[in-house]
Amino acid sequence: MLAVFVMLIGLLIWPGSAAIYDFLALPLTQSLPPETRMIATGVITPFVIPLKVTALAAFLLALPYVLYEAWAFVAPGLYEREKKLAAPIIVGSTLLFFLGVAFCYYFVFGRVFAFIADWAPKSITVAPDIENYLNFVITMFLAFGVTFEIPIVVILLARSGIVSIEQMVEARPYVVLGSAVVAAFITPPDAVSMLALFIPMCILFEVGILLARFVGRRAAAQEAESNPVSDEK
Repeated sequence: MLAVFVMLIGLLIWPGSAAIYDFLALPLTQSLPPETRMIATGVITPFVIPLKVTALAAFLLALPYVLYEAWAFVAPGLYEREKKLAAPIIVGSTLLFFLGVAFCYYFVFGRVFAFIADWAPKSITVAPDIENYLNFVITMFLAFGVTFEIPIVVILLARSGIVSIEQMVEARPYVVLGSAVVAAFITPPDAVSMLALFIPMCILFEVGILLARFVGRRAAAQEAESNPVSDEK
């Protein structure tokens, strides 16, 4: 928590909560007509919402350090084999979460907001509320951040023996169907955002299977090296 607080103070000093919120709102404001701005319906909303956004940014920036502290706390109690697996899992899951958030912000938002703006009737004046926009952004960030963790989940399931790689391959049609249902439930009711979540889910599942095979072969090779079998007659 101290790391998050220090990062929050630093972000409030520079670049400031207003600049951070403007950056977060950029994909939406670029799709709006030039004379249109976002609105705030609450009295203190113009102050509170940018502050919440800054706190969220501080948490994300401090997340690698927080995870490192958590790792340093539990690492002494792990076996050497567990340490070799846990460290890449922590680093990989963090990077994948950030990659999912970046993919959502830089690729998905612009296309979703442009699609909505094109389909909106010309008789409607679009003036999004900043609080509703923040709630939407958090939901989408979490959805894509968690979605990009699929390879990690697949590797853990395979390494723990809960589900074999062959069983996951056989369950591929159900995974595709489940991904479509999840994408339709989480994302806004438009085809663009649904496909933007559905397609990465399917691709990441396949990537997870490939990585699980690689990790399994590598672990088997290391175990064979550490426990050589003598061919005495």
